[in-house]
Amino acid sequence: MVTIRDVAKESGFSSTTVSIVLNDAPLARYIPSATKKKIERAAKRLGYRPNLFARSLRSKRSHTVGVMVFDMTDPYCTLVLRGIENSLYQSSYLPILTDVHNERARFERYLEMLLDRRVEALIVLANWLFVDIDVLADLEKSSIPTVMIGRELKTDTVSSIIVDNELGAYSALEHLYSLGHRRIAFIRGPKTLADSAPRWKGIRALAKAKGLDLDPNLIVDLPESRDPMSSFEAGFKLTEDLLKQKRPFTALLAFDDMTAFGAVRALARAGLRVPDQCSVMGFDDVAASSLYTPALTTVRQPMEAMGAMAVSIVVDGINAVQEKREVVAVHRKVAPELAVRESTRGLL
Repeated sequence: MVTIRDVAKESGFSSTTVSIVLNDAPLARYIPSATKKKIERAAKRLGYRPNLFARSLRSKRSHTVGVMVFDMTDPYCTLVLRGIENSLYQSSYLPILTDVHNERARFERYLEMLLDRRVEALIVLANWLFVDIDVLADLEKSSIPTVMIGRELKTDTVSSIIVDNELGAYSALEHLYSLGHRRIAFIRGPKTLADSAPRWKGIRALAKAKGLDLDPNLIVDLPESRDPMSSFEAGFKLTEDLLKQKRPFTALLAFDDMTAFGAVRALARAGLRVPDQCSVMGFDDVAASSLYTPALTTVRQPMEAMGAMAVSIVVDGINAVQEKREVVAVHRKVAPELAVRESTRGLL
């Protein structure tokens, strides 16, 4: 590794002068520009790189942000992480990414390790499997700017970003209703999951507004699980169960895209074509939704934008800490969009 002494020897100036120039110290303004240029050229020739770790110890700044994901295999995470990474890059912060595997003990250990490495902020991506792991108290103790994506919070210390689940479900059912569907099956989210209640509230609100009867025999619930891929299997099995009842339905609204993929598979296995004989809708708009056959109509969460929004909030928080201002928690609910594709069609 090339050191400041090497640059001093190459440039012909003292190590102290070289250090002042290369670290852009306050005294650098008294050093002639010609001297600075010679030192900078010498550093470039030798391939000198500053010791950022040593510099961070002096400045007490690491320019890193801890990013904690509850399960990296969940397709929901991919686009959110892209938004986080891209925005951190533009803001000159380095992400330190951890996957806590939906385990409380692993979360606590990683949080401790991130704080030991002096991250300046935390972004926590709580996927929909974030069910019974109450980590809020741990995050509140961290005393650094923190944002949780995917979980609605009302605290004064931890910020949150969530999609408007009620509006999303309302618009999903409104789409199916506008296509003429009246016999609609529903696969709801697990009862203990925070997203499930507002989505069902949106469905009931649209049904009430349109006078649409919701057949209780065509309503089933996803089981609890910590495996993000399990909703595919559950969607497949629950759709098979719905078909066995011999109660006809012309459309199916699934809790999320993975569940919808399982439903499409079950309908195909039963010899029913989507969307000709049954329309299917999901929620999220994960990357595979537009590639599936048929391409899935779904409710799009603006996931990249949510990741970018989280970075904006924590960078503002970091600036507040540097300027010794109060860090104020921000709670945002973003509007979803309808992504109409090939898995839904109007009744003839």
